[in-house]
Amino acid sequence: MAGALADALLTTGWQPGEMVAAIRSVAGGGPAWARRLVDEVLLAYPRAPADRPRELRRFLAEGARTAVRRTVIRHRLVVPARVVRMRWDAPGLGDLGELAAFLGVDGDALDWFADRREINRHARDERLRHYRYGWRPHRLIEAPKPRLRDLQRLVLDQILARVPVHEHVHGFVPGRGTHTFARVHAGHDVLVSLDLRAFFSSITAARIYGLFRGIGYPEPVAHALTALTTTRTPAHVLRAAPGPHLAALLRRPHLPQGAPTSPALANLCAFRLDRRLSGLAGRFGLAYGRYADDLAFSGSLDPQRVDLLVTLAGRIVAEEGFRIHPGKIRIRRRSQRQSLTGLVVNERPAVPREEYDRLRAILHNAATHGLAEANRDGHADFAAHLAGRVAWMAHRHPSRAVKLHRLLEQATGQD
Repeated sequence: MAGALADALLTTGWQPGEMVAAIRSVAGGGPAWARRLVDEVLLAYPRAPADRPRELRRFLAEGARTAVRRTVIRHRLVVPARVVRMRWDAPGLGDLGELAAFLGVDGDALDWFADRREINRHARDERLRHYRYGWRPHRLIEAPKPRLRDLQRLVLDQILARVPVHEHVHGFVPGRGTHTFARVHAGHDVLVSLDLRAFFSSITAARIYGLFRGIGYPEPVAHALTALTTTRTPAHVLRAAPGPHLAALLRRPHLPQGAPTSPALANLCAFRLDRRLSGLAGRFGLAYGRYADDLAFSGSLDPQRVDLLVTLAGRIVAEEGFRIHPGKIRIRRRSQRQSLTGLVVNERPAVPREEYDRLRAILHNAATHGLAEANRDGHADFAAHLAGRVAWMAHRHPSRAVKLHRLLEQATGQD
């Protein structure tokens, strides 16, 4: 009954007389409580919650419990949910029909990929599952199959890319990367780096739903987008989990590590975390940055203050729904090697010398004996692999760049 009343009220222009008439139309006759209920609704919702029909139903179920139990529905008045206000320049999708059209699928296909009946979680037939699974040390790769991946990429490109991330986030952000992350922390007296444990799987479907609602999508659309971008890991996959904590995270709806939407969603869900940690860094006079699950603080700090920083950062991380990996708290001073995301940052971001020497040896071997002989790891396109490694190692390092590019030309037979 509460659902019928909510639907009826949302068909009106949100004026008292129209709202009372809608209730009487649905409930039949002239229920004495109609005017009182409308007054309560208007007090709680001065404007029609057209994007929140489920919230209105819950309010009515609580506020009119006795009246609802005694009332019989005569007929239904229904209006689709609609967008009230979009916060950014993302496409306005008012209902599931508009979402399906945006994704280029019909309603049945949308329901199938959203997996409301959790077929993916319970199916024994691989063809009925939306994800493929592969365990790595301490993490699970959950890779969506091509059709779902295409839908997720559309959500990523057309919706999530329109929402700004925190200025101190460097991972999976256009124009930023490992080098911009490392550059912030280069040449400082002390570097404190922390790792977030089970970063993607710690982010629940409830947080993703709140994010899509915050963007401006009505409840039904936000629920569907959440279902398209989160998953629950099947029980047979969880049997190989390395520990009970990770298994518990994967058992509930979470961000899958392997979906194209997960890095962007994780960055957006961690916005408050980044804002608070940035503020903490400011209190200590430090620089702050995050690359995926890597947190870094750098500057000048005595040992006692370092301990306080780590304690306070851990407290903030826990309050924001994440966990610090206790075995990956690293404190490095200028007299030690300071590294972030594979780059040494004692002076300027650079690949470690031993890796540079190893690549030079491989290139020299390829130039002397040929690419096939040097390709000991069996790369499908060894020349492209070498070019990528040279670009990575030569980035903002002119002297290395000249030597490596010369060797690469010799190895690949370029003029």
